[in-house]
Order: sequence, then structure tokens, then C-alpha cells
Amino acid sequence: MTALIVDDERLARAELRRLLAAHPEVEIAGGARDAAEAAEMTARLRPELLFLDIQMPGRNGFEFLESLDGVPLVIFTTAYDEYALRAFEVSAVDYLLKPVTAPRLAAALERARRRGGTVRAAGPRDRIFVKDGERCWFVRLGEITLLESEGNYTRLYFGANRPLVARSLNYLEERLNPAEFFRASRKHILNLRRVAAIDPWPSGGLLVKLDNGCEVEMSRRQSQRFRELMSL
Repeated sequence: MTALIVDDERLARAELRRLLAAHPEVEIAGGARDAAEAAEMTARLRPELLFLDIQMPGRNGFEFLESLDGVPLVIFTTAYDEYALRAFEVSAVDYLLKPVTAPRLAAALERARRRGGTVRAAGPRDRIFVKDGERCWFVRLGEITLLESEGNYTRLYFGANRPLVARSLNYLEERLNPAEFFRASRKHILNLRRVAAIDPWPSGGLLVKLDNGCEVEMSRRQSQRFRELMSL
């Protein structure tokens, strides 16, 4: 498993490297001092696991994750225990309080190994980090039922959640699999796997009902594309 250590403290990075030497199954791909360096290294090295500090100069760990198009497994490392609950709310693998001890690191790596097969099967780019106010989530793209444009922002619909993210619908469309997501209108992209019913609409278009109860009206033009795609 390849790992990237992200921490603004040189001694903390060195200590984690020392502890990881006892785990030869973990290959340390590199170390980053801040979010900007971590973003570049994550894009270039594609690590399977991040050891991520939360409090750093500039963007913090949560803001760094929010900037990624796809996220690997994450083990948070920090000196501040008030972040623990929030870390687990976002489905982090584990939360290591500094100074990190060998037994706690071993336990965190075991949790990462148990999750690793599932993540590799799905692919790290199939997960995104979503932050809305104080709430955060790791979300698999397949869990998103609908994306709705609100100006330069996009509202995501997954489960009972409706967070607003600071990305435009056009930006997100470029990163979605067109075999799974369809641009239904100027305002909406829907998950094709979550379509529950399709009804004719007076305008000559279609009214698509999703399995979460949402309804999306398609124009005549998009309805024709949708029919061709779905072989209706």
C-alpha cells in the first residue's frame, strides 16, 4: 500500500516514517509540508493512503480533501482531539492523536487493510470529499442520485443529505462517467442507475422520477438523447 504523509512539522513526518519502518507492506511515496504541496503530490503519485494532519498553515486537512477530485483512504494525525468525532463522521479510516504510538499505528493500518480491497476495486477516483459548513462526508459517486446547479455551486443529493459544494455543475460533469450520469437539463445531472420511472411531459419532453422521490423535467432535445441512450 502506497502512502503519503502530509504534515507541516518536519519532526512529525520523520517520526511517522520511523514507526512505519516496522510495516514493510506500506511504501512511503513521499511527504508534504502543506495542502498545496500535498495536492500536487497526490495528483502525481496517486497514493492509496494519506496520513493527514488537520491543522496546517493555509488550508487545513479538511479543506485539502475538499479540493481533490478523488480521495484515497485517510488516517488523520493531529494533536487536537476535538477533531476526532468529525473525522469519524466523514468515514476516515482512523484518527491518530500525536504523539503517535506504535500500537495505535498498527491498529490503524489494520483498519486500512480491511478497507483497502473495497477501495481498490472501486478506484480512488470513485470517491469524493464533500464539506458543507461543519459537516463532511466521503461519498462514492454511485451514491449520488442527483446534482443540481445553484449558480457557481452545486447541490448534491445522496441519502438524506443535500450539501452545497463550491464547484459548478459544468466542472463536475467533466469528471463524471457519462455511462452513469446524464445531463438532463441546464440545471440537473442525474444518476441513470437511480431512475425509478419515466413519464411523458406536455412539452414533448419527459418527466424522470428518481428513487429518492426527486423529479426532473427534460426538454424535448434532451429527452430525445435520453431515449436514444436508454433505447426507449
